[in-house]
Amino acid sequence: MSILDQIVAVKKDEVKKLQASFRLRHFYDSEFFDRPVKGFQSAISAFPHPAVIAEIKKASPSAGVIRRDFDPENIAHLYEDNGATAISVLTDKRFFQGDIGLLRTIAGFCAVPLLRKDFIIDAYQVFESRWAGADAVLLIAEILSVNQIDELSHAALEAGLEILLEVHEHAQLQKIDLTRNRIIGINNRNLNDFSVDINTAITVKQDLPGHITTVAESGIKNKQHVELVRHAAIDGILVGEHLMRSEDPGLALRELITWCRDES
Repeated sequence: MSILDQIVAVKKDEVKKLQASFRLRHFYDSEFFDRPVKGFQSAISAFPHPAVIAEIKKASPSAGVIRRDFDPENIAHLYEDNGATAISVLTDKRFFQGDIGLLRTIAGFCAVPLLRKDFIIDAYQVFESRWAGADAVLLIAEILSVNQIDELSHAALEAGLEILLEVHEHAQLQKIDLTRNRIIGINNRNLNDFSVDINTAITVKQDLPGHITTVAESGIKNKQHVELVRHAAIDGILVGEHLMRSEDPGLALRELITWCRDES
């Protein structure tokens, strides 16, 4: 069984526990349901250069613990103060040492759009994301059927959330209605063996129509990587590990933004 299979199996158990603990209406009892959602796609598309979605991530199955002095609230402030277009919060507990509570805490003060990054397989998780203050959710095409993508897209619409729909290869695009799902993340990381090829986003981008907002995910850590993305006319980059390993994540973020603007 691959790590991805193990993660999905754990998520199925987590969803069962979530459903046993709460009715769906429970998630409407949150101040965030009454708060206007911050535009995720519009924020990414507002610039002529790639926008930076800065990720808060303590650990991963492939890298282990990435940042030992993990202070997510401080990191969120650093990201916001240093120009992040949006912030991605990794909420998986078992494999990434995240927590849905981190997202809810950060949503209490953060002014930029927040993406909940997790392995979402059920509408309960979508509504939980809105309850916790997310403005957008990640859906991973590789672990979802066409019907699941359709169901979860409807749930996101009902909850008032935008979707970053992630693919890794061209074949996964066949699952997606590109007239409705207009923000496509292209993961350079193969989720079955966790290998990374920075050219994946550039290749898959060529298969997407011009109206789609595109985000390159994973493995971006230097100026050369950013230049590849920028020259491919990709709209945004989602960067976690590079920033989380930096001694000063705010300074590293400013450097990334400078590369995106081609100012150095």
